[in-house]
Amino acid sequence: MEEYAYVLDYLPQGRPDDRSYRMNPLVLAIGESEFKLLELIPKPNEIITVGEKVYIGKNPEMRKKILSVRRRITYKDLTNSAQNELPYVLEDIVNKQQERFIKFFNEAEPINARLHSLELLPGLGNKTMWAILEERKKKPFDSFEDLVNRVKSIHNPQKMIAGRIIEELKDRYEKYKLFVSK
Repeated sequence: MEEYAYVLDYLPQGRPDDRSYRMNPLVLAIGESEFKLLELIPKPNEIITVGEKVYIGKNPEMRKKILSVRRRITYKDLTNSAQNELPYVLEDIVNKQQERFIKFFNEAEPINARLHSLELLPGLGNKTMWAILEERKKKPFDSFEDLVNRVKSIHNPQKMIAGRIIEELKDRYEKYKLFVSK
């Protein structure tokens, strides 16, 4: 269960194609920990901004802006605005959870004899994977900056991770989910 979500889009008039929720405000968001895409119902008269972090957990007293979670949605259910906002919000989440994602670079394992989980990141090939494995043997990475400094072929690990999360949300890699909850 997600505790917090980040707003991707705010629809003050609801979805035009959804009769049951037309004229009722709706928030499209992504969960902070499991990256679930969600439709949220905001409390009346609340000001919701794109990129904002909102509490959606079980404690009703902590829910300042969100009344309830309406449902889980797919990538295809996102508006164009939400799809465009998604990479920026994901990079923000990845930066705020740097420790979690550096741990992935430090502990990623082979999936089988021919494929390593590091190779599932967009733009990360076999040579870069071996460079990461060699460097982490010497000393675990302690930050994105450390990773970039020690593995010269990596320039923006946050963008790589955000790209992978988007691909998983699009269900292109149903077989191997590294970050998105099923």
